[in-house]
Amino acid sequence: MNGEFIGLDVGGTKIASATLRNGQLETHELVKTDVSDSDTLVAQIVELISHLRGDPTVAVGVGLPSIIEFDTGRIAHSVNIPLADLPLRELLSDKAGIPVYIENDASCAALAEAFDEAGKLVCPNLVMLTVGTGVGGGLVFDGRLYRGATSAGEIGHTVIGLDLEEGAPTPEGKHPLPGTLEYLAAGRALDRLAEREAREEEDSFLGKRLEQDGEVTGHDVVDGAKAGDADALRVLDVLGQRLGIGIANAINTFDPQEIVIGGGVSVAGDLLLEPAKRVAAEYTVPGLGRHTTIRLARHGAQAGVLGAAMVAAQEEQK
Repeated sequence: MNGEFIGLDVGGTKIASATLRNGQLETHELVKTDVSDSDTLVAQIVELISHLRGDPTVAVGVGLPSIIEFDTGRIAHSVNIPLADLPLRELLSDKAGIPVYIENDASCAALAEAFDEAGKLVCPNLVMLTVGTGVGGGLVFDGRLYRGATSAGEIGHTVIGLDLEEGAPTPEGKHPLPGTLEYLAAGRALDRLAEREAREEEDSFLGKRLEQDGEVTGHDVVDGAKAGDADALRVLDVLGQRLGIGIANAINTFDPQEIVIGGGVSVAGDLLLEPAKRVAAEYTVPGLGRHTTIRLARHGAQAGVLGAAMVAAQEEQK
């Protein structure tokens, strides 16, 4: 990927930025996202591009927690940032004076994970799950993102557990809906499991954290599990099992070379991955998944911003 490309990973609280130059990534300081309104956020993104742009810069990629119509560059639906229903690619390109491509943030991370640290394509077919506050997803086929008709890869909204004895219940409230992977296996679900365990087992590691801090979260679960606490390990095992069903769904649908797990909850490492692998194997159709590796993300927190820059590079080099 010759040339220089800028990558931005825009989240609800922080914007990460980096420059990809001849395959080498240089990251820059995080800045707080200004979510006052759409005009203010657009102006902030344009200012960042202007600050990072140099004479060799070819194009910019921007990753967003949004459903994006890639062909039109319009945001169909957005979470935590005020950019819904904007023709953002055209708007940013015009204001920045350089080609700007926008993409779902989890898809950006997935694209980055298909390449190694040297920028070599090492896994042309993979599915990524980013397990953080929510569960994002990205699909890479033949070394390029698969976007479907609009923005494919929302694996977090696949259903992994729902009582259908009386037929499909009428959905209530907004996404994530009950029974979905995101509802049952994201960071918020881990928080709920942690609180339940802490209240039921007051003398446990989690129970003491709740008494001490007035609250208990998924971070406490990971701390306790790494310290060997049995209750925390059990909570993390439950979340891992739920994730495993989602992984099995992805293998049964796509049979990829790799399933990659990233996001904040992935810091639990093998304590999350082992139960996920075990259950995924139990729920995968016999004959599938034989050549699928389930692993943690190699690029860590840089995956999103690296992938955003790579989106720009791929689109400019078509």
